Amino acid sequence: MSDEPNREPGRGIAGDRAAAPSGDPWTRLPSMAPAVPVADGKGGPRSAAAPGRVRTVPDPAVLGGSRARTVAPSPLDPGASRDPHGIHRTLREDFPLTYDPLLRAWVLSRYADVATALTDGRFTHGHRPGDPPCARAHVDVDMAALRSVTERTAYVLARRIAERPQADLVADFCHWLPAGTVAAAVGVPYRDMMRLVRGRAAGALAGECGGQIAVREKALASFLGNVLADPDQVAALRDAPAGLVARAWTESLRRDPPVQIAVRRTSAEVPVSGGVVPAGVPVALLVGSAGRDPERFREPDRFDPFRADPAQLTYGSGFCPAVLLAGLEAEYALRALFTAMPRLRLAEGFRPVWAGLITRAPRSLIVRPGG
Repeated sequence: MSDEPNREPGRGIAGDRAAAPSGDPWTRLPSMAPAVPVADGKGGPRSAAAPGRVRTVPDPAVLGGSRARTVAPSPLDPGASRDPHGIHRTLREDFPLTYDPLLRAWVLSRYADVATALTDGRFTHGHRPGDPPCARAHVDVDMAALRSVTERTAYVLARRIAERPQADLVADFCHWLPAGTVAAAVGVPYRDMMRLVRGRAAGALAGECGGQIAVREKALASFLGNVLADPDQVAALRDAPAGLVARAWTESLRRDPPVQIAVRRTSAEVPVSGGVVPAGVPVALLVGSAGRDPERFREPDRFDPFRADPAQLTYGSGFCPAVLLAGLEAEYALRALFTAMPRLRLAEGFRPVWAGLITRAPRSLIVRPGG
């Protein structure tokens, strides 16, 4: 998965003008009507006023567009950055396979379909850290050394903010820990790390996954936001063993993945929920929607490190330093913050707000280090 795809005005999420056939794509698509009737609860069809609601557009097949047809909401609709979950719910329930003119891609939103597309060889042009190519690309990685530099970096950063009356963990901690860990691992001086670590220093350690530093920043911000937003989770994880912290990390990646949309291209027709994806087309995989699919997860909107049905789609299960570092950063972030600031809590009245379309995370986490 990449952090942010290249985009140009008038082009789709993958920047690919060949995403749709020439001419008007609407005249060549299967019916966009929902799989089940969609109503407003009052006996009538839903309006298009709010994100997540279906809308109608003139049907180009009818002269003058006098007849309307129902189309799916788009992950790029106004308001989606602040609250994409209504849109995702409508897509999962009513439009499991649809073509999105704004994304210029076919869209998959259910867990089973997205999970398949991330591992099926018929979906090409994409890479996720932890997928099989990583095991062949990364050799001679010293895990003890990675653990040591991650721990040291986390404690240094935590001590820097421990005496402040107030701090922003996104700006003062999450932004620095992934870069600082890589900098320490490859011997880049701290004063130079932000200039070098996003380029050749990161690549020296993480190879094809070197660009994941920004993704790890967002994932860490979401993780800390999920933990600190619930006093019960703070109590449960304050002195938790590594295994429970790892479960909480997986749960945060499921509920609030840092990358919301991954792009692939089909090399053949692929049957999925709701129909068949054509061959040779771009496909937008809604990772954020898949992680909250009630067909896969019980109470999917709840952050629950103890859930009996854990899973996440941000990372593959194979060996990859980028994946290992992300998990170590989550573990030592909690340990360092709670050790340096035993009474750490969110500032009075502050609640994390997640935002973003392609990547998503809290933009700030205002805390009181002294309680």
